[in-house]
Amino acid sequence: MSTRTTSIRRARNADVGALSAVFDAAWREAYRGIIPGVALERLIAQRDGAWWRAALKRGRPIAVVETADTVVGYAGYGRARSRSLGVEGEVDELYLRPEYQGVGLGRRLFLAVRNDLADHGLARIGAWTLEDNARAADFYAGLGGRPGPHALDRLAGVPLPKVGYLFG
Repeated sequence: MSTRTTSIRRARNADVGALSAVFDAAWREAYRGIIPGVALERLIAQRDGAWWRAALKRGRPIAVVETADTVVGYAGYGRARSRSLGVEGEVDELYLRPEYQGVGLGRRLFLAVRNDLADHGLARIGAWTLEDNARAADFYAGLGGRPGPHALDRLAGVPLPKVGYLFG
């Protein structure tokens, strides 16, 4: 019998290092071959401890999934940042360390965030993913998301097409 526990909670200042490590590992795994190498490394380097401390101070919710007292994933979310998704709420980011993907933690984190958004009157939500990120597209589709608007994003000066997934 396992004594490992999993919980989902709001991120706090003590999580800054763990958030940075999750972002680093998840982005290297998810975007290698999609975002050109130099641009990818530049984006990862920008998400240092100072960036995360500032993000926590901005007040936009960040939830972490923790297992055995280790932060293994996070989700940033809140009111939709623009009207282009056509929904009230948005999951800005949802990432897990690669070794924790595919075991249901992402689903649990997404559902917790979705419930929190609904509790704040934001029942119709969306999430963007890069079109070439098939794993993320499959994840959101598996949660009942429907492909919605398409747009062009610029990451480190590189134009990348993205698609919004809509829920609710």
